[in-house]
Amino acid sequence: IHPRHRAPILAFYHFVRTADDIADHAELKPNEKLALLDQLDADLDGASDRNPEAVALRKELAQRGLSPRHAKDLLTAFRLDVTKLRYRDWDDLIGYCAYSAMPVGRFVCDVHGESETVWPANDALCAALQIINHLQDCQADYRNLNRVYVPQDALAAAGVEVEALGETRASPALLACLHGLANKTELLLRQADVFPNLVQDRRLGLEIAVIVRLAHHLTGVLMQRDPLSERVHVSKLDALGLTAQAVLLHGVRSLGGRAPA
Repeated sequence: IHPRHRAPILAFYHFVRTADDIADHAELKPNEKLALLDQLDADLDGASDRNPEAVALRKELAQRGLSPRHAKDLLTAFRLDVTKLRYRDWDDLIGYCAYSAMPVGRFVCDVHGESETVWPANDALCAALQIINHLQDCQADYRNLNRVYVPQDALAAAGVEVEALGETRASPALLACLHGLANKTELLLRQADVFPNLVQDRRLGLEIAVIVRLAHHLTGVLMQRDPLSERVHVSKLDALGLTAQAVLLHGVRSLGGRAPA
């Protein structure tokens, strides 16, 4: 990311991280969490200056002439994290991703002055990344927060109760369910393959290319392994290799060449 774009993105990150920490706080009651999220929202609007993260983002948005819409959408997602612990089906989960994930990429694109025509590809990538995270952390989310992002209809179709997510190892039925969701996520991710070449900013295009490559790797891992008992995150060494692959492939494609097998 070019230095001129880093300040608003970092301000956005710190604001969102603050909201995320509130929503995931182990000791706060739901009504207390909602009140704190509402205060962040009010501070972003300029009603008060209680939260420095909101004040900093508000100033950055004003300097760049950017809307607070994407940050507010994320606050909606964090309110859902407090009040909604189960998701009915895939469409219900994608509806959550429309608030929890898609606005992040949209904000970064807005900071770079990209056209809204890139949003469909952005939305596919961001939703896929969110669901990858849900599958990676399905055990911890259930054990620690009683949150289940695995769609209820997928569990029911597999004949699995939600409590199975808290086990030390996935049953064959649960594993088939999770692998099926990973495959569905891979199909969604393919809609983002064109994204790196759609954006005008070359640095951003390269960044996206690396993220897409990492995401494809993770869906492949999740289609084969058990997230309850096996490693399903990328190691530093793997990340380095995947980054190098992405840089090479993106460079070839940008020049109109043919990527090596």
